[in-house]
Amino acid sequence: MEKKNFDVNSLIGFVLIGGILVWMLYMQEPSEDAVQADKARTETAAKEESETQKDKDTTLQEATQEMAVANAQDSIAVEKLKNKLGSFAYSGTLPSAKENSTVIENEVLYLEVSNQGGYITEARLKNHTTNDSVPVSIIKDGNSSLNLQFSSENRLLNTKDLFFEPSVSTNGDNKVLSMKLKTSESAYIEYRYELLPDEYMINFSIKSQGLDGVMNTSQPMYLDWQLKGYSHAKSITYENRYSRLVYEYEDGDHNKLSQTGEDEETEKDVTWMNFRQHFFSSLLLTDTPFKEVSFSSVDLVEDEKIDTVYTKKYAAKMLLEPKAGGLSYNMNMYLGPTDYQILNDYGRNLDEAMPLGWGIFGVINKYIIIPLFGFLSGFLPAGIAIICLTILIKLLLSPVQYKQYLSQAKMKILRPEIEEIREKYGDNKMKIQQETMKLQNAAGASPLKGCLPALLQLPVFYALFTFFPTAFDLRQKSFLWADDLSSYDVIAELPFHIPFYGDHVSLFPILASIAIFIYMMMTTGQTMQAQQQPGMPNMKFIMYLSPLFMLVFFNNYASGLSLYYFTSNMITIGIMLVIKNFIIDDDKVHAKIQKKKKQPKKQNRFQRKMSEMMEQAEEQKKAQKKK
Repeated sequence: MEKKNFDVNSLIGFVLIGGILVWMLYMQEPSEDAVQADKARTETAAKEESETQKDKDTTLQEATQEMAVANAQDSIAVEKLKNKLGSFAYSGTLPSAKENSTVIENEVLYLEVSNQGGYITEARLKNHTTNDSVPVSIIKDGNSSLNLQFSSENRLLNTKDLFFEPSVSTNGDNKVLSMKLKTSESAYIEYRYELLPDEYMINFSIKSQGLDGVMNTSQPMYLDWQLKGYSHAKSITYENRYSRLVYEYEDGDHNKLSQTGEDEETEKDVTWMNFRQHFFSSLLLTDTPFKEVSFSSVDLVEDEKIDTVYTKKYAAKMLLEPKAGGLSYNMNMYLGPTDYQILNDYGRNLDEAMPLGWGIFGVINKYIIIPLFGFLSGFLPAGIAIICLTILIKLLLSPVQYKQYLSQAKMKILRPEIEEIREKYGDNKMKIQQETMKLQNAAGASPLKGCLPALLQLPVFYALFTFFPTAFDLRQKSFLWADDLSSYDVIAELPFHIPFYGDHVSLFPILASIAIFIYMMMTTGQTMQAQQQPGMPNMKFIMYLSPLFMLVFFNNYASGLSLYYFTSNMITIGIMLVIKNFIIDDDKVHAKIQKKKKQPKKQNRFQRKMSEMMEQAEEQKKAQKKK
């Protein structure tokens, strides 16, 4: 029976891509032991938090009742309040000492700020909705708190338990809300919120006035910010994969807490932090770096059928430094979309708050993929923009792919001569390999030359793998049967859940898998070995592996990503047919190979070393046979 070779070039590329996919997905999946340990820690933490919160709520309720009595000018209640709060008891005697909130809004952002604690209790984005068509609220129903902890007259006070006095004003076109925690009309701690027109970025500051001798600045003062991220998408597991705490510290360095389980970190000189919730971000930035910040992140999603409300619980405890015997911090808050264009326009390295990929992958996204897609989506529907982006990337990579196809053609033409070498040397595998390498080097048809172009395409592949699931421009954009290109498409719901695959059927991954299979049949199937060689892997199984990866793992990924790979592979198939039938002439390539073989071939250092090693191995083998 005639023996046939297989083309390893495309096979190596697809196996590498498949391996990378498995590695990335595996790294995102916690082990069973880790899940159980995280579950136990989460339950313990939740129990402790519940008990602590219960005690605090009881204390706060008592204080609130006392303040209400104090408002009625009950001298006994006022004295009790002074014993508990010292000079800040004055704040409990004001009309604002009641559970109330003040609204401040612009064209894109609606905020409610509570008298109790002086912090934002609702932040709603006016122009964005959830998967259920409900307005997106980053903060609501007590999922967030901002607390200033400080010492005053031998007491440890927390601003979240105290009442601020609100006042609304304007600064040009800006709307200003001042929240003051008072010890008198001229002495107070102020939270100042300034909302600009059409902006998600808020000017925010914390300052103290006239509190010399009241606020003990020699003791540590902390600003404690906590937030539990709400789910806004149809798959909380998928959404949670891209929810992460990111921060900048020490002159522009960046770090991220773990995506899974619990993680803690303490850093110095922190300039900003992002409590990211996939497509929406809660950022706190400061002009004066925080001296030290303790970060924590807890994954709240263990079972998406049960854990349907929150993705992660974030916390940052910031050590504040006094200035001139008081507090003075000018900051900014960003409550809005995790959109690269918006964040990048603010500067301050906020593009690092997005998951664009590390190293060269992030560079490709920042300077090629994002600007190109932004331009296309500016005048084209999102789905058409993806197809056009695919075509342009294919054109950009066409020189590299042409070299890959040319190498494949050369290897195909050399196949009869390689078969002659095998028949000539029989079972002498070392000699077969040595002579085959000589032939390939002489013809300029080394398998590495076909493999290298495939490797050069991997950075683009991975860059797109990170771009599509996080591209805000794709959120809730429909195309054909997909109602949201930033999430998976659904053509059928399953009555059961399949591990790794899910409980639904997505069509775009199926189409992409079919396209990959056709491509591999064209490049690998036709050159598949007729008989399985001893010691070699099952090549048919490997050939089917890449389409299987696409079919299974991409079922829960952004449909825009699957649309890209489907389009890309269909274009690749078309290019291959054109090159094969109209560009590459096998006879001309064969003639060039024969001409090149006659020319003296200068070996590079690596090739000489390999030849020497193989010759030495052959000599040792002959010596052993003689013995």
